[in-house]
This record gives sequence, structure tokens and C-alpha cells, in this order.
Amino acid sequence: MTENTNLIERLGALPTANVADAMERLGVVDAEIGPVWRGARVAGRAVTVEVAEGDNLGIHRTLPDIGPGDVLVVNGHGARNRALIGELVAERLRVRGCVGIVIDGAVRDAEELGELGFPTFARSVTPAGPYKNGPWRHHRAVAVGGVVVAPGDIVLGDADGVVVVPAAEAEEVLGRAEAKHADESQIRESIVAG
Repeated sequence: MTENTNLIERLGALPTANVADAMERLGVVDAEIGPVWRGARVAGRAVTVEVAEGDNLGIHRTLPDIGPGDVLVVNGHGARNRALIGELVAERLRVRGCVGIVIDGAVRDAEELGELGFPTFARSVTPAGPYKNGPWRHHRAVAVGGVVVAPGDIVLGDADGVVVVPAAEAEEVLGRAEAKHADESQIRESIVAG
């Protein structure tokens, strides 16, 4: 296990709320982008792509670059009228080792995504499929839900939403988030003890 993988696993074991607190509430993606299915949880390195509204050609072109531990982060410009992925794209991502996807846009096949156990965070769900015309660009910083996400940043998601930790700050954020989590655990124990 690499040091970076260990760091991601430790951050991923924490609630996103603790990580958000450790970052002074910066890096928190718009609350409208949330888990598509109950229990979805993700922690991984960002691979980024920006696509035209309702068009997923860029996602298909980015697929070969996805590897184990990656989270695909898509700036779909918040469009809700066309799904950018469904179960087939999710399955292709999953078999490449992708651990989840965050989309500032829509998805479809919500039940199937849950059955696959593929962590998916999106702005909405719609049955309408995408176009495949472009334009697109990838492997650059993108804006998703009001947060700038650079390739390699750490993306965390759970029932509360999505938080992005800049790669250069990850170790420092981890220390503060683990301390916050320990403090909250002690407070909870004292409440229960009366």
C-alpha cells in the first residue's frame, strides 16, 4: 500500500462532515450534488473532465485514462435534462478500478447503479440519455458544484455530500479531521454517560 493510498483510505474512513470542518468548510460541493443511492460512499483521486451540457463524449474519451482508486469528476455544467452516465458507463468505469463518480449534472439507471454498488453522486436523475458530439476537455481543473477540482485531488463522498481535499493539503487536513473525529467521539461518549 502506498503512502497516498493509505492517506486516501484514512480520509475515506472519516465522515465528510469532519473533513469539511477540518477545511473550515471550504471544498464542500454544492448540497444539490448528492448520492444517487443510499449508502454510497467514495474516497479516491480525481480524474477530471468537462463536457458540454447533456453530452458525454468526453467521458467516453476519458475512460482509457481511469485506473484503480480513481474517482471520475465531471463538470456537466449542472444540466439536468440529459443523463451523462448510466449503468453501462458505470460498469465500464468499475471494471477499470474506478471507485466512483461525481457529476455536476444528471445520471440515469439509479436503481442499477445501486445494485452495482457503484458510488455515484449527481445533481439529478433523468431517463433521458446524452448526446455524443462534444466538445470536451479533460485532465485540467474543473468546477463542480462551486468547487475547483484539480486532477489528483482527493474526492470524498457519503450521505452528507461531497468534499474535495486539495492533494497538497491532504496530510494536514487528515490530521485535523482525525482530531475532530476523536473530539466528537469523546463528546458523544460523555453525552451518553450523562
